[in-house]
Amino acid sequence: MDIFIEEVNETNFEAWLMMGLDLWPDYTRSRLSEILVEVLESEKEKAYVCRTETEYAGFINVSIRFDYVPGSRSSPVGYVEGLYVKPHLRKRGIAQRLLRKGEEWASSKGCSQIASDVELENEHSYNFHRQIGFEEVQRVTCLIKDIS
Repeated sequence: MDIFIEEVNETNFEAWLMMGLDLWPDYTRSRLSEILVEVLESEKEKAYVCRTETEYAGFINVSIRFDYVPGSRSSPVGYVEGLYVKPHLRKRGIAQRLLRKGEEWASSKGCSQIASDVELENEHSYNFHRQIGFEEVQRVTCLIKDIS
């Protein structure tokens, strides 16, 4: 299967948005569209989609973070904000190719490291990250309380 990595643009925006709704189902289409437009307009963020001969298969959103990133020993740090491959196309190297593209972009922006995060219950994503060379540096449970 031939796969092609493209920077997100007007032509593939809709496909990126639809895959984004699969990854982040708590967002409305309208709100996620607003967020993704902001990504496209940002100089500190980049997005790429992967397509096969017949369909869009996945995407990666990467950013540059200047604040502290757990486990990092440099600044700035590239950060995987979102990485998604359609379920029926997984385990074909698509996520690895997308990640490589994100790493290339981060490196071109002066980063020597790239970081990511995974929700504690997402064992599939955790295992993928570990298999491609990420090492675990911290586990966190975030809490919030309303005050009056």
